[in-house]
Amino acid sequence: MSIQTSTSAAIEKRVANKSYVLAFTVMSASLMAGLSMTSMSAQAAGLGELFNNSNTKSKFLPVDEAFQVVSSTKATSKGTRLSINFDITPGHYVYKNKLTLNFPKGVSATPFTFSQSPVSIDDPTFGKVPVFTQRNMVATTMLTTKNGKGAKNVPVVIGWQGCATAGLCYPPEKVKTTVDIAVR
Repeated sequence: MSIQTSTSAAIEKRVANKSYVLAFTVMSASLMAGLSMTSMSAQAAGLGELFNNSNTKSKFLPVDEAFQVVSSTKATSKGTRLSINFDITPGHYVYKNKLTLNFPKGVSATPFTFSQSPVSIDDPTFGKVPVFTQRNMVATTMLTTKNGKGAKNVPVVIGWQGCATAGLCYPPEKVKTTVDIAVR
């Protein structure tokens, strides 16, 4: 009988030790989960400070308020002139070299001409680059079909990127539109 008692005591001691280890593990996991949630809340609050959040005043404007981008077209005897108007809020700029067009095969575009001259800045991400800082800047190109015929509802994607001089670069943006290309 004494063998059973010492065996019972040893088993109870092991079970008690395992219970402490289990309790410690659960407590540690709960603590880590709580800390990670606090960290996520702090990160969310940090992002709320960058952009409009109902609880805080934004340091930076949302991209569609910092830059209003509107395109228009006009048929000409040389094709269709596509104009992209950038209304740039003071304290912001648009990269000249990040302005792109994507369109289907069979369509071509002339190089952009600009209503304003770019200024050169020393950008923290891209080094010395030409940018547009003016309130209103228009980029213009001529679209034609390679076969010289007109085309209706041609999908065109305008790509661009801008930054705030206070230290935020917005992700690259895309504006989708359709264009009727005039006969040349």
